[in-house]
This record gives sequence, structure tokens and C-alpha cells, in this order.
Amino acid sequence: MEQLGIGIGWRPEIAEAVEALPGVDWVEVVAENVCPGRLPDSLARLRSRGVTVVPHGVSLGLGGADRPSERGLAELAERALALGSPLVTEHIAFVRAGGALTASPRLEAGHLLPVPRTREALDVLCENVRIAQDSLPVPLALENIAALISWPGQELTEGQFLAELVERTGVRLLIDVANLHTNRVNHDEDPAAALDALPLEAIAYVHVAGGVERDGVWHDTHAHPVAEPVLAILRELRSRVCPPGVLLERDDDFPAAGELAGALGGELTAIRAAVAEGPPPARARARGGRPGGPRSGPGPRDGVDPARERLGIAQAALLSSLVAGTPAPEGFDHRRLGVQSRALAAKRASIVARVAPELPGILGDGYRPAFLAYARTRPLRSGYRRDALDFAEQLLLAGQPSDDNARRLLTRWWEDRVAPRPPRRAGRIMRAARAALVRR
Repeated sequence: MEQLGIGIGWRPEIAEAVEALPGVDWVEVVAENVCPGRLPDSLARLRSRGVTVVPHGVSLGLGGADRPSERGLAELAERALALGSPLVTEHIAFVRAGGALTASPRLEAGHLLPVPRTREALDVLCENVRIAQDSLPVPLALENIAALISWPGQELTEGQFLAELVERTGVRLLIDVANLHTNRVNHDEDPAAALDALPLEAIAYVHVAGGVERDGVWHDTHAHPVAEPVLAILRELRSRVCPPGVLLERDDDFPAAGELAGALGGELTAIRAAVAEGPPPARARARGGRPGGPRSGPGPRDGVDPARERLGIAQAALLSSLVAGTPAPEGFDHRRLGVQSRALAAKRASIVARVAPELPGILGDGYRPAFLAYARTRPLRSGYRRDALDFAEQLLLAGQPSDDNARRLLTRWWEDRVAPRPPRRAGRIMRAARAALVRR
């Protein structure tokens, strides 16, 4: 198993701080944010120093009912080769639903949603994992996710689900101790019991991240300092095994530049201390984890697979209730569904604001409530840039915003981006002149 050491998630916003941090052995980068032919200068410098870079995918949706996208797998493989990575990682989650399999509209979650822990869903997941493994040039490790909601009719605990996944596919595990804490708070699941069930020798590395309690549940935000209960679970894991790598995730709400290095450095110091504590771990138990194990599960690839169809219908119904306001599927906690729905819309609003910063600039304090109202009935379908255009169009069709100047600015912004090609220089000059006359 590759020995990684102590690492941190590389993000463009903190690239300089990450480069300057002492004792960083490796970094992890969101795979979808990297262009193989044009690596950011910061990543190139880290690689030249011998720092390992691991691509971490967020969009494959291996827990979904559809087989994984060939294009998505090819792109992940390309990034692994471009970065010289010893492995790639993804999530045990679904991120989209609907489409041809269920004869319903295709919906995107824009987030990682939990897979039902049933044997049928595990069968589908195992086949998807094998397809991914066959397409990747390096080993694959999968991460347990945090969940605000849980499926009714669970047949396996989290530990049992992960252990059987490893036994049947030989996939490695990325254990997120912050997500174990989240699921303890939100679903009363015991992290120690999950760790007891895991094939510890399959652990590729460990994630540590911060979160916050809100709406009566724990949100895995990656935007807050690491809480002591999360470090306690890391120490609990360390008492069982010495993980090959441990990585700090921080994705948002970064401290001010003058405080950033100190804050990140302090958290890395706390992680090193947690890893160093405790007695030497007992020898990991032999638990299978080899390819070629049991291969029962979904049937032939030709034709409709009933297991995939049933899972697809269930996931589409859940996602539709979360992003399109359709009735909640039977057996779910309606309050938790509401919390999850609001969290998805809030995350979507934040991403659109980053993709199209002109919109909050034009709309001011009205941006967020207007976008959340739009998101209640308009699911994400074609990416966030299209989402920004659709949001602006809906506002304009409704005669909004009420301020004439803001509406003119929004109209101009929308027209510039929805046209087949940007306006020529002469057109931009004429438009600026008209706007000046209006302001007079």
C-alpha cells in the first residue's frame, strides 16, 4: 500500500498557502477541476518537488443505477496519468437519476447522495466498481459519504456494506472520519462499530474535515475547523491500524490571508498528534479484499436489468422530491428531506455565484432569496453556467428585478452570454453609449 503521509486538499483559493506549509507530504485535487494538458502552476511546482498529487472524483456516481460513463472514466484515467498518481478516488454515492432507464427527466443533484444499504443496491454498486476498475490505469479507492437522510429498509450497517464491497471487488477504501461523525449525529450510527467491521488492510487513506450543527443535524461543510469528536474517531481508527495517509479537507470560508497558514497549520498539527497517539495498532485482520470474489448481482449488460431499473426508479423519486418539489417517497423522514432540499439549493446558489459573480453583483442582497425561490421548481439539468442563464431568464420574464437599472444590467448580461457569439467591439461601444444616455 502506498505510504502517503500527512496531506491537505489543494484548492486554487489556498494554493500559495498550501505550497508554503511545512511538512505536507501530498495533496489531493478535485479531479473535475484539473485540465490534464494545462496543470495549474502551483500543482506543477508541487509535483516538481516530489509531492504526490491524487485526483479525487466527485461526479461519476458509482452508486447510481446507470453504468458509469465511459467518458467520465476516460477523463479520470487521463488525470491520473497526467498527475502521475498512485491511485484515484471517488465516492459511494449517486449524483444523478432519471433518464432512459426510468423514462423520466434526467436530474442532477449537484451533491453526493447516499446509496440504499440493501443487497440489491450493493449488487449494482459492485458491478459499477468493477467497470471502473477495468477502465482505470491505477487502483481505485472509494469514500464513505456523510448523509443528512437515510433510506428506509436498510439491510446492512455502514461497516457491513463497506466490508462486503471490498470483499467482492477488491476496491480500496478512503475512510472519512468526519463523515462517520456526521452519520453518528444524524443517524445514531456507531463509528467504532463501523471501524470494527472494516477490512482495515484495504484503507488507502483517511479524510478529516470540519462541519457544523444546523437545523438539528450535523452538516459536513468542509468550511469549519475540525471538531474534537472527529479527531477522536481518527484516534480510534489509529488504535486499530496505522493509515497510509491522512488528509485535511478545507473547501470554503477560508480564514483571511494573514491567518490562513496558521489556521491550516494548526489543524495539520492536531491531525499529526492524533495519528501519533495511542499504542501501536494490532495487526489488521485478513478480510478478503481481493478481486475475483463473489460475482453475483446484476444480470447481462444487454437489455433492461430489473435491479438497476428498481434502483433507478427509487433514486429518481427521491431526487425529484429534493430538487423539483415532487411528493416525498414513502418511508423517508419528511423533515430531513426538507433539510436536505434546502442544503442542495443553498449549495447550488453558492456555486452559481462563483460561476457567475456578476449575478450577486447586479442583484445584491436579493440574489440569494431569488435564486432559492427559482431552485425550488427548476432542477439542475445542464451544468451551472446554464443554470445561471436560466435563472436570469426567469427573473427577466417575471419583470424582475424591480429596479430599472438592475433589470437593464441583468438583461445585458444575459444577452451577452446567450447569443451564439459575443458582441463585436462596435456593438459593445453602442450598447455602452445607450446605457450612458439612459443613466442621464
